[in-house]
Amino acid sequence: MSVLKRLSDTEFEVMKVVWTNEPPVTTNVIMQQLGNRRQWKAQTVISLMSRLVKKGYLRTEKKGKERTYFPVIEKEAYLEVETSSFLKLYHGDSFVSLVTALYGGKHLSDEDIKELLSWVKERKE
Repeated sequence: MSVLKRLSDTEFEVMKVVWTNEPPVTTNVIMQQLGNRRQWKAQTVISLMSRLVKKGYLRTEKKGKERTYFPVIEKEAYLEVETSSFLKLYHGDSFVSLVTALYGGKHLSDEDIKELLSWVKERKE
């Protein structure tokens, strides 16, 4: 897979709607689930969808007067790249640093520790 271009917060919001719905997705679906709440005009959604096509996250087909959109990049693939980048940039690729930042001075419950140990054992095998 080629290097994914980072999504803006707004583009990520649109992609979350795309990933949640059964393809193909239309601008009307985006407007109903996101645009109206955000008070976007239809042209704003169309522009965002075009940017996502150019970035390689969506492909589009024209059916009559309407454009339909299909995800090219799966949500899990994008989240993996973003999380890995975040871990490298802010925590020097250290899982311990990330967990420390997340929990800070908070007390870990026995259940939290049990889950973490189970997760680590699964990855090790």
